[in-house]
Amino acid sequence: MPAQWRVMLLWICVCIWLPAQAHGALVVSRRDDLTQSYYAVFQETKEAMGPRSIKKRSTNSADGMSGNGPVKSYRAEEEKWKQMVEVFSVRVDCTVTSRFAHTVMTSKALNKANASQEIFFEMDLPKTAFIANFSMEIDGQTYVGAVKEKEKAKKQYEKAVSSGQTAGLVKASGRKMEKFSVSVNIAAKSNVTFILTYEELLQRKKGQYEILTRIKPKQPVQEFQIVTNIYEPKGISYVDAHATFLSNELLPLVVKTITDNKAHISFSPTMEEQRKCSDCDGTIIDGDFVITYDVNRAKSLWDIQIVNGYFVHFFAPPDLPRVPKNVVFVIDRSGSMSGGKMVQTREAMLAILKDLHEEDHFALIKFDNRIESWRNSLTKATKENVSEGMAYVKKIRDNGSTNINDALLRAVNMLLEDRKEKKLPERSIDMIILLTDGMPNDGESRIPNIQANVRSAIGGNMSLFCLGFGNDVDYSFLDVMSRQNKGVARRIFEGSDAVIQLQGFYEEVSSPLLLEVDLRYPENAVDSLTTNHFSQLFNGSEIVVAGRLTDNDMDNFMVEVFAQGPKEDFQAQGKASEVNLEVIYPGQEYIFGDFSERLWAYLTIQQLLENSDIGTQQEKDNVTAKALDLSLRYSFVTPVTSMVVTKPEMEDGPDGPLIADKLTEDQRQKAERHMGPSAHGASSHVASSHVASSRGGSSRGGSSRGGSSRGGSSRGGSSRGGSSDVDGDPHFMIELPERDDALCFNINDKPGTIFNLVRDPKSGFVVNGQIIGKKKIVPDGNINTYFGRFGIIHQKLGVRLEVSTQDISVFHDGKQVKLLWSDTASIKETNMDFRLTKNCSLTVSLRHSVKFTIIRHTKVWKKRHDQQDYLGFYTLDSHHLSASVHGLLGQFYHGVGFEVTDLRPVEGQEKLDATMYVKGQTLNVTRHWQKDFSRDVKDGENIPCWFVNSDGTGLIDGRASDYIVSRLFKAAF
Repeated sequence: MPAQWRVMLLWICVCIWLPAQAHGALVVSRRDDLTQSYYAVFQETKEAMGPRSIKKRSTNSADGMSGNGPVKSYRAEEEKWKQMVEVFSVRVDCTVTSRFAHTVMTSKALNKANASQEIFFEMDLPKTAFIANFSMEIDGQTYVGAVKEKEKAKKQYEKAVSSGQTAGLVKASGRKMEKFSVSVNIAAKSNVTFILTYEELLQRKKGQYEILTRIKPKQPVQEFQIVTNIYEPKGISYVDAHATFLSNELLPLVVKTITDNKAHISFSPTMEEQRKCSDCDGTIIDGDFVITYDVNRAKSLWDIQIVNGYFVHFFAPPDLPRVPKNVVFVIDRSGSMSGGKMVQTREAMLAILKDLHEEDHFALIKFDNRIESWRNSLTKATKENVSEGMAYVKKIRDNGSTNINDALLRAVNMLLEDRKEKKLPERSIDMIILLTDGMPNDGESRIPNIQANVRSAIGGNMSLFCLGFGNDVDYSFLDVMSRQNKGVARRIFEGSDAVIQLQGFYEEVSSPLLLEVDLRYPENAVDSLTTNHFSQLFNGSEIVVAGRLTDNDMDNFMVEVFAQGPKEDFQAQGKASEVNLEVIYPGQEYIFGDFSERLWAYLTIQQLLENSDIGTQQEKDNVTAKALDLSLRYSFVTPVTSMVVTKPEMEDGPDGPLIADKLTEDQRQKAERHMGPSAHGASSHVASSHVASSRGGSSRGGSSRGGSSRGGSSRGGSSRGGSSDVDGDPHFMIELPERDDALCFNINDKPGTIFNLVRDPKSGFVVNGQIIGKKKIVPDGNINTYFGRFGIIHQKLGVRLEVSTQDISVFHDGKQVKLLWSDTASIKETNMDFRLTKNCSLTVSLRHSVKFTIIRHTKVWKKRHDQQDYLGFYTLDSHHLSASVHGLLGQFYHGVGFEVTDLRPVEGQEKLDATMYVKGQTLNVTRHWQKDFSRDVKDGENIPCWFVNSDGTGLIDGRASDYIVSRLFKAAF
């Protein structure tokens, strides 16, 4: 078994045992003893894993396993280690000054053991935040992180990795969070204090600001406290605090004290109040603590604060009428949208159409490789028209490939034509909302060309909003294209709440209040101004502008705002005055420090990075250089910097550094593809960011294999050769080679049933498989089934193959060749390479399309004097297939995101149960072994996988019966 897999399983075990995991978590690891316990629980993997030398960090060896069996020993070890480290303090302090949040997370622990131990600190922070500082205090000495240019930090990281040292990284954790983690070796009877500081400018969405704190201490803590102080000089209109873990007993412990311009929120349960029950060691504190609030909206329009030589202007005037909108919904209905995504899109669109205002105009365009409009022009959103539009949406079905270019150009032309013919209100906003889940693979498919075409056609006259559904979409493509056209992009995560995500985004942009908002300040009084022109202001949001003052004469600081309203131009002007925080908050001036300057720096860096991939190369380089300079100056960990934490030296030599990075949304998506979607929710038992989540690879190089009817094996494609296979009776297995992990499921049906395994509408590549029954019926009456015949078509190349357990028929260029499995043959033509190995395997390469192997097996039961011939199907290379590819195997060619948590040894059995989160479903899974014959046709290779019961329900799109076709060569498009 590969070393990477051995390490992964070891980490799973570590994370099950340890009492602390996420926000403010401390994890103890004694690797030698954990390994012994692991072997006791998973005895059948011992030989496959082989010997493993583990570098000791403990000065004393731990006790051996007891003789009471693996599970009892396992639990005894867990309790033993819980007693060796005491996490005695977890504290989160957040100070918000004029929407700028400064959060300090402090965690303290004592190593009570007589030996040194490695302790892990992990914390979740909002992905919109910048880490500003991290330090560790050990035995009176402080180790502080240093922010460096990313390239320099990367070299230090690579040097550490190449020398065998560990180097931690910030990883995605859920849709909104990032996980910061570091480990350090602590001497016997010593304390360690971890302190992490991060900052962010809170964004106003749907009329409120949100402060999100994720806490998972995993054990009761002697001193546990969350304290938030909010300072808003203009006044606070309301504050609310809630948590996902709050019970009726804990609710009174949330203390809120609110005055006109200050709010204090605290939550500090005792150790007994933290326990799940009176005699439990576990804690009920596990989840998100959320504070929401808003500020008073003065009629004067001015919320300008001048502090310490910097100003910030918050603009969100109340009671403005909404501007009518003209919106074209462009809906991807290509084959990859099949199953849940299409159902959820229809459901969300029905709710969105219901929410249209009667003065709005709307249009519907659905596309695959064909572009179809509901009507030729936009339609006023009357009740009758909305009802007819909803009926049209209900009939949208998935089919075909993905032509994004022509679909968007159709939408642009529709708006331009209606404007030209004056069918739309003069004072209204034009917008396009694109919903897609895949890559452009029909028509114009080159991304730079599509972006240029759309930008040229729009010409600054409308806004484009792009929603990327799922993890196969090229988010960076949509993000850049949106920002080029006065819009934004948003990822829609696959899951049961996808409808809510779609509706939530629409609500944010559904009510424009002002267009072309221009905020002006005295030219001779300010410099280093952040963006001060905005295409639109939406209801519930807020415009923020900051700058540095060059003139201390506040008597002449005039502010002007110009914009377009629904009936007339909006214009306002007024004089700003300096805010004296010492007067508003007497005796507390020490709290604020240089917040206004850091707010300006944070906002400036954010806006520079947003434009770092737009413009000429020189413009991009200049913008990136400015962002880097500010990030270093203010010690912010941003996408252009990293924080390096040098850890104390160990007895066995220097330890490697921790490298903390800031992930972009594109990097988060790529990490999910290749490392697992830990980003879709953290587990309460397993450090999913370390090991227990996997993501199938990209479309470049997926491979898939297949076999019999009770379970073929199907493996998610990867740029390094992942595969989806089916073999056996039939076992489907999705292998994830970059993570050394796999998923598997079986499908059972009556003999003669034909299943669609692969269908790619763009190339016309189809694989269907027919199952056969076992020759002899076993006494219990169950029928074992296998794949006994495959029908394979490639319409563009004119190839058709029929493969059974007896013979092989090849149809190509009007010629037919029939071969027996006892033959050895090779056919090499322009579009096809065909190799048959006697009584063994058939390998086929179709030019610029796909490569696969079919293996013929003969299973013999000597005692029963019985044998069974059956087939297995293995896709070796699928990267040329389009994003629309689907089928029981094909849907995994571009990967599958999942997370495994709550690992549970089954008492009395040498196997492991767990909980899996995949495609919005929560499934119970079991650790199984499946045979992979792709590399060893005779004996096969045992591959560990997470087995999904009930014909793969929850893992596959829809039900197994949805994939049944009537004929072996049914195209199923």
